[in-house]
Amino acid sequence: MNDVTRILSGIQAGDSSAAEHLLPLVYDELRKLAAVRLAQEKPGQTLQATALVHDAYIRLVDVEKAQHWNSRGHFFGAAAEAMRRILVENARRKNGPAAGGELCRVELGEIAEAQGLGLDLVALSDALDELQSKDARASELVKLRFFAGLTRQEAADLLGISVATADNDWAYAKGWLKAELAGNSGGG
Repeated sequence: MNDVTRILSGIQAGDSSAAEHLLPLVYDELRKLAAVRLAQEKPGQTLQATALVHDAYIRLVDVEKAQHWNSRGHFFGAAAEAMRRILVENARRKNGPAAGGELCRVELGEIAEAQGLGLDLVALSDALDELQSKDARASELVKLRFFAGLTRQEAADLLGISVATADNDWAYAKGWLKAELAGNSGGG
C-alpha cells in the first residue's frame, strides 16, 4: 500500500517511469473490478476484462493529463470511474444508429437487483451525472458499489465514511435514481 501511494505521487509529479511500476502492484485488483463489472453486463458483451483494465489504466496514468490522487482509495475510485466511462462509451457505440441499436429504457427498481438484467447503461450513466451535481458522495458510492462491485464496507472505507452513512447514501441514491430513470422511461 505504501508503494502504491509513493508511485502515485511520482506519477503526479510527472515521472513517466513511475507508471511502469504501478501496474504490477494494482493489476490484480483492477482485473477483479473489471471482471465483476463485465459479469454484470448484458449477454453478448465483447469487451474483455483485460482490455477494460488496460483501457482504464491508460486513462489513469496519462502523463499528458496531470492526475492527482490523494490516496490508494482515490486511485481505485478513479479506476472505477474510468471503467464506467469506457463501458458507457462502448454501450453508446453499440446502441448508436450506425450499429443499428435502439435504446430501450428500463425502470430501475433496486440497483443491486438490476445488475445483469439488461439495465440501460447509458440512461444510468446520464442519471449518475445528474446525481453527481446534486450529491457527489452518493453518486461516488453508486459508482463504487455498482460499477466497481465493492461491498458496503469497502465503498465506505474508500469514501472515508461509516457503513451507516454509506447505507443512508445508498438508500437515497437508489430512490433518486429510480425516480430519475422512471421519468426517462417514456422518452426513449
